Order: sequence, then C-alpha cells, then structure tokens
Amino acid sequence: MWAYVVRRCLMGVVLILAMTLVTFTLFFATPIDAARYACGKNCSEEQRDITRAALGYDKPVVEQWAGFIKGLFAGRDFPLDEAQREAAPEQVTHCAAPCLGFSNFNAKTINEMVSEALPVTISLSVVALVLWLIGGVLFGILAAMRQGSFLDRGIVGATLVIYAFPSFAIAVFLLNYVAIKWGVFPYPKYTQIADGGVVEWFGNLLLPALTLALLFLAGYVRMTRAFVLESLTEDYIRTANAKGLQRKKVVFKHALRAALTPLVTMAGLDFATLLGGAIITERVFNYPGLGLLTIQANAAFDLPVLVAVVLIAGSFVILANIVVDVLYAYIDPRVRVG
Repeated sequence: MWAYVVRRCLMGVVLILAMTLVTFTLFFATPIDAARYACGKNCSEEQRDITRAALGYDKPVVEQWAGFIKGLFAGRDFPLDEAQREAAPEQVTHCAAPCLGFSNFNAKTINEMVSEALPVTISLSVVALVLWLIGGVLFGILAAMRQGSFLDRGIVGATLVIYAFPSFAIAVFLLNYVAIKWGVFPYPKYTQIADGGVVEWFGNLLLPALTLALLFLAGYVRMTRAFVLESLTEDYIRTANAKGLQRKKVVFKHALRAALTPLVTMAGLDFATLLGGAIITERVFNYPGLGLLTIQANAAFDLPVLVAVVLIAGSFVILANIVVDVLYAYIDPRVRVG
C-alpha cells in the first residue's frame, strides 16, 4: 500500500513541475509586453525596462521558470534585479517559501494575496460540498427506492431543470430575490469564524454555497440513483432481501456502500475544481476569494497573479486525483496491482 502511495505522490510532483513549465511557456511566450501593464499606462520606456528587469521578464522563459521553482523551496527577494536591490535595499521585499511571485500592480507578494483569498474559497467550497453531497445522495436514494413513480420522475426532472440554468442566473436570483427583495436571508457578506462565530459564518456562506451546490446536485442525484439501482440487482442484495431485512437497511447499509466509491471520485475532483476559484459566484456575491482575485488580475493583466492562480488550481486537481486514487486503493486492493 505504501509503495503505491509513494508512486502516486512522485507522479503528482512530476505533473506539477510539468504544469508549471507549460503555464510559464503559455503566459510568458505571448507577444504582449507584460512589463507595460505592470508598470502602468504613463510609464516611460526607461521605467518599463526597470520594471521588466525587476520582475525578471527580461530573462528567457526557461530561466524564469527555474527561478520560480527555486523560489518555491528557498523564497525570493524582489526586485529580482540585483542592481536594483543594492541601489535601494529599503525597498526590497522578501517572499518566503513557497514563493508564488510578486504583484507589481498591488505592491505585495502573491503569497499575501492568496493567503487572504484562499480561506474564502475553501469555506465556500466546503459548505457547497456538504450541501450537494447530502442533497444529491438523499434525493438519489429516494428516487431509487421509488423507481418509476411520480416522485422519482419529479426529483430527476426538477434537478435537470435546475441544472439547465447557468450559475450566474441562479446566483442573481438568490441574491436579488431571496436575500434583498424577500429578506429570507441577510445580505451575504463573508465573515470569518473568529469574528462572528460558526452560525454567522455559515449563514453568510449559505446562498453562494447553495448556488454552487445546485449546479452539482443533478449529477449526484442521477449518479446515486443509477448506482443504487444497479446495486439492488446484485446477488448479495437478493440474499439480504431473502433474509427478511428491512428495505431501508438493505438500501442504506448494503446498496449505498457500493455506490459511494464512484461518488468519492466525483466529489474529490469537483471539490478540487471549486478550490481553484468559483469565479462567477464569487463575482456576483462579491466574495474576496480566488475567483474574484482572478477577475481583478485579468482586468489589470497582472500576469504573476494569473500564473499563480492557474498553478494553484491545477495543483488542487492533481492532489485531488492522488487522494482519490489512494482512497480507491484502500477500498479496492486490486487497484494497487494495476
């Protein structure tokens, strides 16, 4: 088991390194002069050259990538140009490992920006995950237990109708009507647990998290329903029914356990995708997470921030794949051999 875990972790490290190289190539090999945006509209050519050297844009892409990888382990000092650091040592900014870069537009390290935005996105993703898992599994089981009935068709049909709506439409509806017009919930504003407690933290996250949960709900309802129905046709389920076990016990204790394995895979990958930033939802509710940070960086063409967000999102997906593979290997030992 441990040998399998080590192999998957080593493969994940290789994938992350390859992803960073591809990301740097795509972003920094573009014909757009990133130094012009980092310096500002009114900068002279001399000031742009200084900015270009300070951020390392004057070096080849491979050398920039090597410096970035080194910064992940040892940290970096900005500006990157040694002459500028010696000329103005009081303006040197140290970026501790793992250093993701420096935003000249915001005059702060990207580590600081991510440390402020990431807790918001994690909180939003966790609450959304809990909502869509509970709703998807419960409604899926209910539909499977009432297969072919009006309730079964109603559940599947309703979730598909909700799934047909784009995320911004659901977000705008919940914000404008549920929160503002009807006043069912207070206007959502992110609050840390340390500031307002768990109840206020959860209450402010409920509407944006519900927006994300509704998008995933239909898939989990249909998957749960299909896997439970498939499990109910197995021989061990027939044996359990022949022994006279209650219907609920057969479904929840035996059929659902077999259906959880593929759901774990879906949940892990979907959760990792959300951790990369729920861009539309965070924008509508004005939540200062990675999604809103991405929009702001894109508007200002803040290239280091965009690169960092892409790498963070990709790393979450790779790590989620590793965790899911390890869980699979634990549940089904045959996976370790393959």
